Amino acid sequence: MTTRSEPGHGRPDPGLDAIMSERRQLINLAYRLLGSLAEAEDAVQETYARWYAMSRQQQDAIESPGAWLTTVAGRICLNLLGSARARRETYVGEWIPEPLPGRTEWISGRPGGATADPADRVTLDESVNLAFLVVLESMTPAERVAFILHDVFCHSFAEVAEIVGRTPAACRQLASSARRRIRTSQPSATPAAQRAGIVRDFKQAWEAKDIDALIGLLDPDATAIADGGGLATTFLRPIEGGEQVAHAWVEIARRRPGNMTFLESSVNGQPGLVAEQDGVTVTVFAFEVAGDRIKHIWVVRNPEKLRRWTTC
Repeated sequence: MTTRSEPGHGRPDPGLDAIMSERRQLINLAYRLLGSLAEAEDAVQETYARWYAMSRQQQDAIESPGAWLTTVAGRICLNLLGSARARRETYVGEWIPEPLPGRTEWISGRPGGATADPADRVTLDESVNLAFLVVLESMTPAERVAFILHDVFCHSFAEVAEIVGRTPAACRQLASSARRRIRTSQPSATPAAQRAGIVRDFKQAWEAKDIDALIGLLDPDATAIADGGGLATTFLRPIEGGEQVAHAWVEIARRRPGNMTFLESSVNGQPGLVAEQDGVTVTVFAFEVAGDRIKHIWVVRNPEKLRRWTTC
């Protein structure tokens, strides 16, 4: 590692850029592992705290600081996943991963605003869409860590084993089990433009309270799940069946406050909708489209998960 000046000498630390350049990668990793950007940021902060708690001699003895940071972050996330399962048993209602707006939206706090720090971006690809993150929630912590590190971030099973505390062969089995879960739960791909069109048609039918049009856009086995976290009013149990979901959405439209507007938006890189009141996002709707029908709707109303969506 590059030799650096001692703290307090007033000279820049030439190794600092190399260390901090890993932050984007660590945030990307931790968000996928935890399903919460707030928890991901805390995990990365703790990772850097452990780095700077070491002496200069200990730091310089580390051959690859980036690998060290990834290992520590992975272990912190693994521990957090274990405790998160216990916390979610007492969570009010359903728990849905924290949704992310478009890249520039959540960095700047305003849609279309200038990005503040490229290191803060979470790359919005298929491994970060909400449907994918929901499947990850069904995995054991070890499965989730092994799969994300190997299949998404391309770490070897030997490296994964060091983080998970199991043999490389065991980690290979963990990733294989996780992969099967992904394959059985993911619908066939629908082109992005078609997904956007279906969500737009759903919005229009919803605002028109057109029950027949809504039923036509929903899969007969569609489900809707809401997350209010006990902090916002919503339905506590999943709504199952396309007709039942359609009727529920018409009822929501009827109760819609006069100052609420529905807007098309990007939710974790996928077409979605947001509800705003006086410029503040109060609900985020994410969709999973299978073929030409909506299969799942996730409704996030917990205000603690919507802080990145505030536009004022």
